[in-house]
Amino acid sequence: MIADFLAHWPMWASLAVVCVAIVLYMSDRWPMELVSVGVIAGLLLLFTIPGAYGADGTPVSAVELLSGFGNPALITIMALLVVGQGLFQTGALDGPTKALVGGYEKRPVSTLVLAFLAVFVTSAFVNNTPIVIMFLPVMSAIAKRMNTSQSKLMMPLSFASIFAGMTTLIGTSTNLLAAEAFERIDGRQLGFFDQTPMGLILAGAGFIYLAIFSKFLLPNRRGLSDELAQPSGKQFVAQIEVTFGHFLKGKHPVAGMFVDLPDMTVRMIQRGERAFLPPYEDITLQPGDLVIVAATRAALQNVLARQPDFLQQVWESAGGDLEENSRPGALALTEAVIAPGSRMVGRTVEMLGFRRLTRAVTLGIQRRSRMIRTKLGEIRLESGDTLLLCGPVDAFVDLRSSRDIILLEWSQTEIPLTRRAVAARVIALAMVALAATGLVSILHASVLAAVAMLVVGCVNTRQASRSLDLRIFLVIGSALAMGMALEKTGAAAAIAHTVVDLAAPYGTLAVLSALFLAVAVLTNLLTNAATAILFSPIALSAAAELKVDDPLPFLLAVIYGANCSFATPFAYQTNMLVMGPGHYRFSDFMKFGAPLVFVLWCVFTIFASWRFDL
Repeated sequence: MIADFLAHWPMWASLAVVCVAIVLYMSDRWPMELVSVGVIAGLLLLFTIPGAYGADGTPVSAVELLSGFGNPALITIMALLVVGQGLFQTGALDGPTKALVGGYEKRPVSTLVLAFLAVFVTSAFVNNTPIVIMFLPVMSAIAKRMNTSQSKLMMPLSFASIFAGMTTLIGTSTNLLAAEAFERIDGRQLGFFDQTPMGLILAGAGFIYLAIFSKFLLPNRRGLSDELAQPSGKQFVAQIEVTFGHFLKGKHPVAGMFVDLPDMTVRMIQRGERAFLPPYEDITLQPGDLVIVAATRAALQNVLARQPDFLQQVWESAGGDLEENSRPGALALTEAVIAPGSRMVGRTVEMLGFRRLTRAVTLGIQRRSRMIRTKLGEIRLESGDTLLLCGPVDAFVDLRSSRDIILLEWSQTEIPLTRRAVAARVIALAMVALAATGLVSILHASVLAAVAMLVVGCVNTRQASRSLDLRIFLVIGSALAMGMALEKTGAAAAIAHTVVDLAAPYGTLAVLSALFLAVAVLTNLLTNAATAILFSPIALSAAAELKVDDPLPFLLAVIYGANCSFATPFAYQTNMLVMGPGHYRFSDFMKFGAPLVFVLWCVFTIFASWRFDL
């Protein structure tokens, strides 16, 4: 026993590092970035010790351990994060999102089911990573409508896309790797829908689990973005000037409401010296009219997003005499409060020359004390008034030191560059089409799409770099390093053979069940690709030893188990994508994902004898 331990001590040391890493990740006592760096440092140190060789007697080099940082999967994830940021910054998904969630109030259950069904069906035929990226804002919008935290929907979103990978040959790259081993060893090709029947059964069981236990096992954790996303009833008084070519020109009210100004209350229409007050009946807006509205910040931002020219007109009307008439490349909205004793008290925005002083346009003014029915430029400011400001991002940096206004920096959001929304949609759809048809790999398609987003201007370099999450980069890199250590030292192979040897005396079904469970456990520690490559030959050799007529069920057990990437965030790339928006911790995946692995194992064991005629 001791001699065997000494002969294979690098294997046991690698297993110890993995176990310690899992415990540290689950404890949430230290940041995941710190644990990841510590794991990498520990493995590098381990294989510098004399005698710390791989199972074949060759040293495990630092290049091999750090190769995960150049892994195509990791580069793909980073590129897809940039693509997702481009879709977000341009508001490219606002239209589809609103169309999907528009019926939530009337049909909340069917809308949610439709969203998950769309993810499932699409992910069965297209790489699920870009699909998850596209549906992140949809789930965020649904969570807002449900008045719940995003943590209740983000992990189910990732899991739904993983379920789809079990149903078709191209569902995930894992399936293709297993199919390649099947053809190489057994000389047979895996059919496109060979895994579909059992895959649908497992997916159905998984969805039932999500529907029942997501309410109890998922955290109701709100981050700052959730708090800011909650609907606010704060009403700003804003002014819209109708000009030639304006989207309101020639519009008239329907039942007293202007349909082109949704969620806004028109308080007054100023035409020259004449003011029109509600109710509005026989009036048609014409150039020169000033429309005074009361609206929430979200309503105003929606108008800006839908009508890019409107912001240009506001920009020019607020300071047409200035040389800087063109719209800046990156604009943001923020709120600012007039400070007590401010020099702005008692003066109007026009008197102050606000844009000249601050390089920001006042879109609206909010005052709690009374309703205001007057032009924006005639409102005399008071202490405590809240201004809704729009301007370049760097303008708000300059306002931090102002003693006249208090900048509410937590409220700052960038305005989507909707002029480039169509370009962003085209780039994203082209990426999905190229990857789905196999013309190029998902790696090439995602990198090309990320570069295209930058070149076209859908996202700038600052926004792109901000989207590259260091935590994702380090966690995946350390996970791949752990997987490399387990493979090189023979630990993974030893676990696989032990499982098969223990289950073989109890029959074919026991071996299938044991294979599924072993792969499902290891796929959450290694990568699903690594487990598929490792276990496919072992499963086929086990089928040969048991002298079964058809080895296909053994290969399918490996495929299904390798797709059970639910118990750790680094088990699959979509888990890492939803970790930030869902505000998840490592332990959340263990709490919600580990029971799901056990449920699918039980379902597979129950239905395998019927499905494969065992």
